Amino acid sequence: MTTAERDLVEALRSELAAIDPPRRCCRVAEEAGLAGAFEPRRRAIARLTRRLGRGRVGEKAAAAESPMPGAALPVPADASRPPDATSPGSPGSVGFDWLRAADHCRVAYLRGRFLAHGSLSLASGRTHLEFVLPPDEATELCERLGQLEMPATQRVRRGRGVVTWKSVETVGTFLRIVGGGASLLELESRQVSRSVRGDINRVINAESANLQRAVAAAARHLEAISVLESEGRLAEQSYVVRVVAAARVEEPEATFSDLAERLGLHRSAVQRALDRVERLALHPDEGVGKRTGHERAGNERADRARGGRGAE
Repeated sequence: MTTAERDLVEALRSELAAIDPPRRCCRVAEEAGLAGAFEPRRRAIARLTRRLGRGRVGEKAAAAESPMPGAALPVPADASRPPDATSPGSPGSVGFDWLRAADHCRVAYLRGRFLAHGSLSLASGRTHLEFVLPPDEATELCERLGQLEMPATQRVRRGRGVVTWKSVETVGTFLRIVGGGASLLELESRQVSRSVRGDINRVINAESANLQRAVAAAARHLEAISVLESEGRLAEQSYVVRVVAAARVEEPEATFSDLAERLGLHRSAVQRALDRVERLALHPDEGVGKRTGHERAGNERADRARGGRGAE
């Protein structure tokens, strides 16, 4: 990825890590999704984990100090009993009841899972998002994403399960759901710009190639016309060949269509006439294009009928 693409991915992580879930259940779900995300290089995720943990501790303390009327007082936990690692509210928990969770809790859990184990690649203009998890959890996550109409592919890589999205639409839907709206807009803007640049480059390349071919063809035509005129063979050709050759000399940069429009001929007639001129110049001793006496007389009569325009 380029530096700009890496910066966009980091901006996306920072944007998602800055989201403060409004509901306590969403904070618990996101904390469950963040299990295994304690990596020093991801400072934003580490700060998010600490913030969620402090919020959970603060809520417990507030509930203990001012219980609601009729609410039971909290029972102190047994200090000799270790915390339940599968409880969604315990530190470093990985348990999450997907089936009974609300949609907003599922979104928070997926956001945490992406921050903990997800990656986004934008190299070569292609969008590639994946989760790297234990194989069993990868299978489960793939099924859950299918339930949300965001089907993903799964494979095993180096003993780890990899859940992958390569569809730009699916990646955009996921980022929109988990709250990466600003980064998604920037990503879509860059994709549109890249697409427009690609289209413009293709058009320019096509036009440039056409122009080069037209210039090369015009140069061949002018050279062939010059050869035929110097040898006196151009005057022996038909009226159409001579007027097309004269028009080509006057307008070397004109296309076949331009010459046809100027002369009132079909484009194919102009092209055949110029092809004939090239063949005559390439095969001077093979009798290509030579007319018989009857043909010359017929052409002269046609020139006189046109008012002598052929002589011009």
